[in-house]
Amino acid sequence: MFSNEERDSIYKVIYNRRDVRSFLSTPIPEDTIHNILQAAHHAPSVGFMQPWNFILVSSDETKEKLAWAAEKERRALAIHYEDEGAKETKFLGLKVEGLKEAPITICVTCDPTRGGSHVLGRNSIPETDVLSTACAIQNMWLAACAEGLAMGWVSFYKKNDVRDILEIPPHIDPIALLSIGYTENYPDKPILESANWEKRRSLENLIFENKWGKN
Repeated sequence: MFSNEERDSIYKVIYNRRDVRSFLSTPIPEDTIHNILQAAHHAPSVGFMQPWNFILVSSDETKEKLAWAAEKERRALAIHYEDEGAKETKFLGLKVEGLKEAPITICVTCDPTRGGSHVLGRNSIPETDVLSTACAIQNMWLAACAEGLAMGWVSFYKKNDVRDILEIPPHIDPIALLSIGYTENYPDKPILESANWEKRRSLENLIFENKWGKN
């Protein structure tokens, strides 16, 4: 199977992966991007549906448009925190600039029709297509970290804005905008943890035995 060193390397990547917002403009080698996409494409998917596609965005003009869409939604969402003072400031401080700084942004999409009407597992739980796509995103993130790259997930935008900008068909779901690049500021802790937005919860309090709420 795996040597102790290989096993430790896997855990090291898992524990050190971060959501990064600041990037250098240094180009990323094509084979490195290919490695990251191959890792994504080897993610598990329910019914082996493989619902993902990857749109590689390197055009400055297109990245500017995506940054506009994210900034618009970020400001709209900030209203929900206006009574919380410091939290609002921290929320507004999250950078959308990474979309423009990073040499490449990857839009990961999900096709809910792939595989036809009767995909094993999806009949019972329709959202398994999105969950499968999330597995691909996690593989990308771990691979990027192992390659010495930073990745940032932009999680606020109107899907129709992204569809319009990237000319995505109406039935395709743009799940994530992931900016990838090298960085000089790879954080030791998650950014929101360092900003005291939230603390990591105790694992022991999240584990139940046999039934919900039973420790």
